[in-house]
Amino acid sequence: MNAEPAQRAPRIVGFCGTTWRPARARALVDAVGGELRRAHGLHPVIHDLVDVVPDLCSTRPEGMGPRGRALLAELQAADGIVIGCPVFQGSFPGLFKHVFDMIAPGALRDRPVLLTAVGGGMRHSLMVEHQLRPLFGFFEARTVPTAVYACAAELEPGRPLPAPLTARIGIAAEQFARQFDHRRASAA
Repeated sequence: MNAEPAQRAPRIVGFCGTTWRPARARALVDAVGGELRRAHGLHPVIHDLVDVVPDLCSTRPEGMGPRGRALLAELQAADGIVIGCPVFQGSFPGLFKHVFDMIAPGALRDRPVLLTAVGGGMRHSLMVEHQLRPLFGFFEARTVPTAVYACAAELEPGRPLPAPLTARIGIAAEQFARQFDHRRASAA
């Protein structure tokens, strides 16, 4: 009797680059994670920058504290990554970037990445295309075509998400999940 080996579920890691709670960027990553679970059976584990800040103070990965090293290991071992980033002064926060400064250039090659960001208004929306996408392009990661940007007003606590934001989340989640369907088909 030939039994096919059970296929391991893709390991999806969410990373939210905020240094406070509650955070709208985390709420957006949670919404994407919920859509990935509901519609695609993917189960992201989400990490927050705020939890590892004390362990990041080093110029080399081996000098980081245990939580910082564990975060780096999780990001590098992930099959796919969902990024949540607040926008400050038209870019991502320095500590968010510092995490990726500790990752080797080839470590995220061909890794599917779904980009999300939250800013105070629409004037920050191009940060995704001008800052985040090039960062992951440097790593040769495979960012999905649709990024999800939200204004802070779209993520008011206790309110349902606006329909256009929900639609963008659905499109981006579909594009992200398709990356794993393709990988499963090519492995068969």
